Amino acid sequence: MEMAMITVAMLACMQLKHFLADYVLQPAWIIYSKGDFRMIGGYVHAALHAFGTIPALMIAGTGLVRVIILVFAEFVVHYLIDYTKAVLSQRSRADATTRAFWAMHGADQLMHQLTYVALILAAVA
Repeated sequence: MEMAMITVAMLACMQLKHFLADYVLQPAWIIYSKGDFRMIGGYVHAALHAFGTIPALMIAGTGLVRVIILVFAEFVVHYLIDYTKAVLSQRSRADATTRAFWAMHGADQLMHQLTYVALILAAVA
């Protein structure tokens, strides 16, 4: 498969994973524990994202050592992005009717998408 097709397939795989992990497979106990290092929900959520990236990395034929490194990197980065958003959201007390809420949500999603770009580049490099 040519590189452009591999890249598009990887991105599509990561988009599907992101939708499932962030919107379908995220119960309240995970959502409400993301802003606390002592609670397991944020770690479970980040792990779901990290392990969900493995099929995308396999599309590129990424070697095992690189897969392990990239999965671990995604786990850490995803956790920290979500933790930061949760803390900022708690401090701002913004709800879904405010511009601040949607700006934070959009920034969170942008950071995740940029992480996927970095993961793809690292996988195909």
